[in-house]
Amino acid sequence: MSLPSYATTGQRIWYYSFRVLCGLIFFFLIAPIVVVIPLSFNAQDFFTFTPEMLRLDPEGYSLKHYRDFFSNSDWQHALWNSLKIAPLATLLSVGLGTLAAIGLSQPHVPFRRAIMALLISPMIVPLIISAAGMYFFFSRIGLQGTYTGVVLAHAALGIPFVIITVTATLVGFDNSLTRAAANMGADPVTTFFRVQMPLILPGVISGALFAFITSFDEVIVILFVGSASQKTLPWQMFIGLREQISPTILAVATILVVISIALLTTVELLRRRSERLRGITR
Repeated sequence: MSLPSYATTGQRIWYYSFRVLCGLIFFFLIAPIVVVIPLSFNAQDFFTFTPEMLRLDPEGYSLKHYRDFFSNSDWQHALWNSLKIAPLATLLSVGLGTLAAIGLSQPHVPFRRAIMALLISPMIVPLIISAAGMYFFFSRIGLQGTYTGVVLAHAALGIPFVIITVTATLVGFDNSLTRAAANMGADPVTTFFRVQMPLILPGVISGALFAFITSFDEVIVILFVGSASQKTLPWQMFIGLREQISPTILAVATILVVISIALLTTVELLRRRSERLRGITR
């Protein structure tokens, strides 16, 4: 929205001051990423900009840290673990979260608000407390240090995101469509997959992407629930920072940033598509 020609001096000052303030806040948030990405191409094993990099000398830049990531067995094992755990945790989160959201959207369900608060509590409770609770619970039932325990723990962290996104999609859902399908002889399963799911699919996919990002980037819970054989990519990065300062961490961080940006862009496109389907925007 542009500034109208009849705006007063005070309005003009606020107009430009507000945009400068927003720009400074944006720079403050984006600065760590802006610094990490070029450092990942450092030709030296340093965490600082070398004189060659500052002079934009091609000799100061290299892909050696990326080559180390793709050739190092420890990093590849951690990547493989993340790629095994995150999709399974996402599938569980989507299945359970979608069913929970649909159930809680029904007006006849008692204590809906209390149940909703309980299900999204992993987003509210400090993660270190959730991780400690999962450790004691899984250790008692024999799941601590297993892939199953890690997947269940990550699924518990992803379910709130699925519930919130699907619930937001269900706000504009016309329940008369499901009643019409039932009147035409469709059973509940057919009604769900043929009528309800296509309309709430953007919310489901958005929740799945958030759940995947949560599982793929999570480090605290895996330290409590997992073992050395379930070492994920964030865990390997944590070990690299604590035991050996390797610039390969910067290359991995850059890769994770690119993946996150791609997934969040997909979420935004799905959100706009969902709004168009519900007639909110054109």
